[in-house]
Order: sequence, then structure tokens, then C-alpha cells
Amino acid sequence: MANDRRAQGQAMRRKLMGEAYADKLDKGIYNHPIMEKFAAYTQEAVFGTLWTRPGLALKTRALICVISDVAQGRDPELKVHLRFARNQGWTEDELSEALLHLAGYIGAPLVRESLLTAIEVFKEMAAE
Repeated sequence: MANDRRAQGQAMRRKLMGEAYADKLDKGIYNHPIMEKFAAYTQEAVFGTLWTRPGLALKTRALICVISDVAQGRDPELKVHLRFARNQGWTEDELSEALLHLAGYIGAPLVRESLLTAIEVFKEMAAE
């Protein structure tokens, strides 16, 4: 069962982030024994269990991750989750508006940093 969940998770992860970006991460960050263990865990538990659950569209799940990252000031994760969101159909304008909306709830400094991160990710994706 765990191998099935991991295989499902690997496929889901690649679907969310795109083949080229998944390959880039796998050859970079996750090409280390410690990070390989982390990847195995997240592929099974996060991507294979959470992301494959019924009840919410992938597009909605991606936006939830973006909002969570912004609220916690997790810019490295925000970079990944913005890609997920764009790959699931959210536009740059929609994501920017969602981030701006958060300013009234979590504060301008976190939102400002997140908008700068979004600009960076959008430029990278446009260049790919």
C-alpha cells in the first residue's frame, strides 16, 4: 500500500509542478541522502495521501497552499506552490489579487515579500 501511495504521490507531484521543474528539483535539492528521505516521505504522505483525496479540486488545494505559505512567511515553499497554482489554472492577476487581499488580515510586510516572490516566480515561468 505504501508503495502504491508513493507512486501516486510521485505522479501527482510531477503533475502539479511540471515535469521539467520536478526534474530540476530531483537533480538538485533532492539529490542528497537526507533530502531523498524527505522526498520519499512527502511523496507518500503529502502528495500520495492529501493531494489525491476527493472533495477539493487541485486548483483549490493549490490556492490553499499559497495562502498558507504567505500567512506563515514561507517564501521558499511559496515559490513551489505558486508554480502549482499557475499550473492548475490560476492566473498571475488572480494570484496577485489573492495575495493583496491577505494584507488586511495578515499584514502588509508579509504580503509585500510574497508579492516580490510571486514576481520572481512568474518571470522564471515565463522564461521556461
